[in-house]
Amino acid sequence: MSFEEFRESLQREVHPPAALGSALAALWLEARGEWDSAHAAAQKEPGRSGAWVHAYLHRKEGDLGNAGYWYARAGRTIPDVNVELKTEWEQIVRALLG
Repeated sequence: MSFEEFRESLQREVHPPAALGSALAALWLEARGEWDSAHAAAQKEPGRSGAWVHAYLHRKEGDLGNAGYWYARAGRTIPDVNVELKTEWEQIVRALLG
């Protein structure tokens, strides 16, 4: 799936496409305003991908302490305050789509 297809699916689908996996499903759900469902999906994804999404979600929530923990688990540093959440969301989606 391309980034454009991912973004289009947000408008035409009711649920995240099944082939996405938990990390991308979490980002899909978050984009639809379903933070709690996104958080639950991120927790299902093992490894650094899930940790990165989990970190982003806590950053969006404003819990920077918890976000910092998850960024470290993902092997990443917390983005500079000037990096907008929508920019980080797109970066993560593009990276996970490969």
